[in-house]
Amino acid sequence: MSGDGSITLRSYVFLDSLQPQLAAFLGVTGRGFPPVKDMASLWVEIAPGIAINKITDICLKATRVQPANQVVERAFGILELHDVDQGEVRQAGQAVLGHLEMEESDRLKPAVVSKQIIRAIEPMHAQTINRNRNGSMIIPGESLLIFETAPAAYAVFAANEAEKAATVKLIHVQPYGAFGRLMMSGDESQVDSAMDAAARAIEGLSGREHEVPRTA
Repeated sequence: MSGDGSITLRSYVFLDSLQPQLAAFLGVTGRGFPPVKDMASLWVEIAPGIAINKITDICLKATRVQPANQVVERAFGILELHDVDQGEVRQAGQAVLGHLEMEESDRLKPAVVSKQIIRAIEPMHAQTINRNRNGSMIIPGESLLIFETAPAAYAVFAANEAEKAATVKLIHVQPYGAFGRLMMSGDESQVDSAMDAAARAIEGLSGREHEVPRTA
């Protein structure tokens, strides 16, 4: 929590280089300034949500980063910042931590809440997913990866690392709410590789231990 105990740093996620599909996805779904591939990106998720406005203000006054996403819920708030210069993005992160009187280690430790692969997806199942996605379309017969994280923002880290490791399509990422969700599709072996990379990425991050909520 922050120095006065009022704010919890749920997620603090630095992406060294946005992968092409994730960058494109943020351009489609973000309501701010869209990033492009290879930019550095910072994701900050806090509770309560309304405090994210102050975080945004501090970062924009301290650096030249631009925000692609700011989601303000009652419980959680999330902010994405990016720039071509990693130093600017890291400086924005330090401004956040300084304001909160925290270190990066004070973030909540991410957890894989659930993961599954559906192999050789059926045509009608594919159509249902395609009507509710903001990324690529899944084609019948492909394998589908579904991956959930807590806290939610870590789903983007899983997505970025999975895209680095495998030739897969990014179907959807939801990095806000109680849980984060990632969906990718492709050939069976590539989806297996993406799942392994996503799991390793999340399990390799440090943070403060906490009770992980259940999905049901």
